[in-house]
Amino acid sequence: MNATQAGLAPWPHILVVDDDREIRELLARFLERNRFRVTAVRDAREARRTLPNGYFQLVVLDLMLPGESGIDFARWLRSESNIPLVMLTALGEETDRIIGLELGADDYLPKPFNPRELLARIRAVLRRAGEPAGRGPDAPVRMLSFAGWVLEPTRRRLLNPDGAEVPLTGGEYDLLVALVDRANKVLTRDMLLDLLRGRQAGPFDRAIDVAISRLRRKMEDDGRHAQLIKTVRGGGYVLAAEVIRQ
Repeated sequence: MNATQAGLAPWPHILVVDDDREIRELLARFLERNRFRVTAVRDAREARRTLPNGYFQLVVLDLMLPGESGIDFARWLRSESNIPLVMLTALGEETDRIIGLELGADDYLPKPFNPRELLARIRAVLRRAGEPAGRGPDAPVRMLSFAGWVLEPTRRRLLNPDGAEVPLTGGEYDLLVALVDRANKVLTRDMLLDLLRGRQAGPFDRAIDVAISRLRRKMEDDGRHAQLIKTVRGGGYVLAAEVIRQ
């Protein structure tokens, strides 16, 4: 009997895209033992055919795919959907990792990897995508407003000063929440990575810089003369605005 038949909430459905049959089968068995439903395909072509046929909560994507590359597929996926995306990258391929993050991936893991670490990353990304953020200690916060912008934690969305919604990936939204919750306080890259992923940054980890740059573009905050998300030389980043909680 599966979760749906038992009258419980269905297990999250994950699409694994990897051309290595052994990895696909290992991940499918491991994730299914940990209460996930898994559909595994070998390339981007199969993934494109499969996505419309199932309600998926997350995609695990290997960037080194035959035919259409993982980067190209990630670019297409982001143009169609904000479904959470976890990338698998070759060890040391920092350029591919940075490009993937620029395209809106929510997390990445270099190969070879421990399945338990991937499981922890998947759960963290799903938590960020599915739970309200920005709660106060006593009562839920309905909205956070700053410099004309509005964050709605219960709906996980950002509205610009004209009231139009600005599409954000799960990672971009959580980065903005981390900055807004600590407005006018300098946050180093290590602090931000620790807040968002529960891990410390490596010496050459540009994930936060990439995400900040992407967030600035969406908020039309010129990186060279940023007025809202400011770079602190030798320090990190700060949201320079007063935040009103309602």
